Amino acid sequence: MKRYILTGTPGAGKTAILRHLECDGYTVVEEAATDVIALRQAQGDPEPWTEPSFVDAITELQRRRQEQAAALPGDVQIYDRSPVCTYALATFLGRPVTPALARELERIRAGRVYERTVLLVRNLGFVKATDARLITFEDALRFEQVHEAAYASLGYTCVPIGPGALPDRISAVRKLIEDPSSPLVTAEPRGPRLGAW
Repeated sequence: MKRYILTGTPGAGKTAILRHLECDGYTVVEEAATDVIALRQAQGDPEPWTEPSFVDAITELQRRRQEQAAALPGDVQIYDRSPVCTYALATFLGRPVTPALARELERIRAGRVYERTVLLVRNLGFVKATDARLITFEDALRFEQVHEAAYASLGYTCVPIGPGALPDRISAVRKLIEDPSSPLVTAEPRGPRLGAW
């Protein structure tokens, strides 16, 4: 089973790419953070990311979804984010890495759960706000850099999916998944390195 991570800054167009891949027959495993935010907002918490339990709630839901996905069909699965994204989010929010997140990062490292090549969807030059996405474009750019640094610091290779027409982006993702010998896939890890957690 090959498990690829598709990540990127909020509003980069990741969801549109994932929906197309899903319609093309790929197994897609949904993002956890957006669902945690939506649930807590429905429960009356307008800013759940300010709560101390926020990072652990995402970590737990991600782990459960990854474990349940083992029963899903297909030799390739595409994950909308991963625990490394949760590490990046904690860093971005100025939060410490919780014991639960540290255990999950170790579990996915030791088990080689995800492919070491990560598909990093680059920003589109703007961000459209939603109830779950209250971020400025400037902060989105910083968030993108934090993500890239988080993956690089843990030994993953980020392959950029540049801005452009949706069919071109989908084609680039498919090429990277279907042709592991691509020169882009074998590139060295990029980005600055984050400190040890």
